[in-house]
Amino acid sequence: MRLTLLIPAIGLMAACDTVAPVDATDFNTPQYQAQREAQLAGQGYSGNPLGPAEVSEQQLGAPGAVAPLPTGDNADLASATAAALASTPGQTTAAPAPVSTTNNTTISDEQDFAAVSDRRTIESDAALIQQNRQTYEVVAPTAVPQRGTDGQPNIVQYALNTSNPVGTQLYSRAGFNLQAKAQRNCARFPSADQAQIEFLSNGGPQRDRKGLDPDGDGYACGWDPSLFRSAVNN
Repeated sequence: MRLTLLIPAIGLMAACDTVAPVDATDFNTPQYQAQREAQLAGQGYSGNPLGPAEVSEQQLGAPGAVAPLPTGDNADLASATAAALASTPGQTTAAPAPVSTTNNTTISDEQDFAAVSDRRTIESDAALIQQNRQTYEVVAPTAVPQRGTDGQPNIVQYALNTSNPVGTQLYSRAGFNLQAKAQRNCARFPSADQAQIEFLSNGGPQRDRKGLDPDGDGYACGWDPSLFRSAVNN
């Protein structure tokens, strides 16, 4: 009975001895990495991944060659990776050339020392200053033109020579309905200035032959000399 139970136990122990334990470090061997890269590249691999790798030149490719790109969801990522691997080590992308503002007619570069120093020197600046001095013209001041005399009274001068406010009587006026008469006569003039000129031309301010100054202040038809006085004072 013991012999019958011992024989199967010995056979089971022998079977366990024939299976070699897998060491976790075998996954880091060059053979396993070669098989993994071949599978990612879409190529088959026949051989023991934990034993000597037999990878053909077609699978690995010539030195410097790029493995065939996979298709499917990883095609875009593989294309970008292949482009990066194909570039020469140490090669950099050329930077864009700086934009020159020398010939730019819309933006002035006079405040840019580097830009100005490329096209101007101390000698050229001295020549430019000398040229400006030769073309410089001094304009001599001239006398203020005098107001022409056309035979009419100068109401500006009259306003500056008087000082009494509007409505203050200085001259006597005789007659009836002086305000109604003045209102009727003043309506004939386009402006108070024209009425004042007419008033001074006909004996004013002492006399008021046309009834334009009923209150005797020396100002016809409501003409106001303060506007001219304030203009001179300012």
